Amino acid sequence: RFAVSVGYWKDPYIQYFVRQAKERKAPEINRGKTHPGFVCVPGYYARVHGVSYLIKAFLEKTECNCQIVNLGAGMDTLFWRLKDENLLPRKYFEVDFPMIVARKIHNIKSKPPLSKPIMESHSGDSLLIDSHSLDSSRYSIVGADLRFSSDLEEKLKKHSLDIHLPTLLVAECVLVYMTPQQSANLLKWAASTFPVAMVINYEQVNMRDRFGQIMIENLQRRQCNLAGVELCSSLDSQRERLLLNGWENARAIDMMKVYSFLPQADVKRIEALEFLDEKELFEQLMQHYCICWASKDSSNL
Repeated sequence: RFAVSVGYWKDPYIQYFVRQAKERKAPEINRGKTHPGFVCVPGYYARVHGVSYLIKAFLEKTECNCQIVNLGAGMDTLFWRLKDENLLPRKYFEVDFPMIVARKIHNIKSKPPLSKPIMESHSGDSLLIDSHSLDSSRYSIVGADLRFSSDLEEKLKKHSLDIHLPTLLVAECVLVYMTPQQSANLLKWAASTFPVAMVINYEQVNMRDRFGQIMIENLQRRQCNLAGVELCSSLDSQRERLLLNGWENARAIDMMKVYSFLPQADVKRIEALEFLDEKELFEQLMQHYCICWASKDSSNL
């Protein structure tokens, strides 16, 4: 929210989910990723634009005749932003722990700028809403534990998941909190369930070097265990994880490369927002996060 308030990018909806940040974040956090002592403070410029670029490419390829499943979505605002751009898929699903989902649904019910777009995009029978799930014709929130894919599939199907539609799964800093076996099961389930699908995974990489080890130690001091960090050792290990679990094609690039691919006029604009004197730290941070994506494509999209 702080990055949005300073002007890194526009998100008129984040204010309804996140209170105004009292602390000022370092510029390298807003532009790229976290300082080793922080983890996954949401909403960094390169992450938001990099993930958004892939999502929009998928929506264009399928002409929005698809569905998106946002895994571990938290307080994400993508549904509302896509609606504003007239880019909604046929159905947009979010999954997170029931406790997180309950908080999000409470915010939606109590804030008209959030509930109104859901009502506007809804057609058909009455909208279903209870403390741990919300189901409208275009948007659903499901309370589930991603470590148990059979339970996840059952809940998604109750909310009209269509396995025959091209499906995009998005996981941002999610798989790293699961054991390698649990994330493998989730990726295998997705690859075997949808004939045409793409997965986007954003998380740590190059975690075996000294800088990565400091990040892990800082997290452990805060009782935060990265259960799947062994799969974040390199871009190759990230790609292999996807290929070994049923995906046909996989790519991975670090966030420094993503940053260099972004429209340079806008990069210049954001670099003028705050003075960044630790360029070396910024580059190190960016080299320790990556975006990976993989596809399974029976209809040659």
